[in-house]
Amino acid sequence: MQDHDATRLADMIDPQAKWRRVFFWGGAATLLVLAGLVLDVVAGNLLGGDISRVPATAAGRLQELHDHPLLGLYDHDFLNLLVQVALIPVYWALYAALRRANRAWAGLALAFFLVGTTLFIAGNAALPMLALSGQYAAADGAGKTAIAAASEALLARGAHGSAGAFLAFLLPSVAGLLMSWAMRAEKVFSRATALCGLAGNLLLIAYFVLVTFVPGMERQAVALAMPGGLLTMAWMALFAARLFRLARG
Repeated sequence: MQDHDATRLADMIDPQAKWRRVFFWGGAATLLVLAGLVLDVVAGNLLGGDISRVPATAAGRLQELHDHPLLGLYDHDFLNLLVQVALIPVYWALYAALRRANRAWAGLALAFFLVGTTLFIAGNAALPMLALSGQYAAADGAGKTAIAAASEALLARGAHGSAGAFLAFLLPSVAGLLMSWAMRAEKVFSRATALCGLAGNLLLIAYFVLVTFVPGMERQAVALAMPGGLLTMAWMALFAARLFRLARG
């Protein structure tokens, strides 16, 4: 109670103190996100960077989850799901930093991001598929067929590269594009930060379109995803440094 009263008193004395806390935690969350993205890059390189190796059928994916749970969860974008959740305080901090310089674009970016994140969480099939994998392994022939059919429905709405998951992947990148556009005025963030965000998110959007709607383009799509991902990570590193400076006032 005393700590709460002290915090309220500090906010009354310094109205910007609460925003500095938002900036600090946004910067800290960005570092966590960058660690997750580095882990994703390392895992992708160890696996050859070829998404065509992922089992094409629900039965194959269930077997993979049963035999190699961590690999199966990775192939079902569970790491991306954790990163997406960790980005929520980041986007709130970016909106807070831009609320005076470019409130309209920053607010639109935050809205797109929250909608995309909601779709991503609701549609991700990693944990439901993991639960079904144990049942699949223990079932007989007819039971396996029924569980595989139920899994196909889960994959149709949440599998990487499926049309059902397209908006869940697209909207957060559109949000990144809009937030980078909001940064372009250089009142809060540098031009280099804005350009990295614009280029990186545009490449990721092109990747999602290719991998979803153009069959047989998986390798070419990955060729766009790699520089897009690196530019996006550079964008995050740049704005994280700025958020920490804003946190210090």
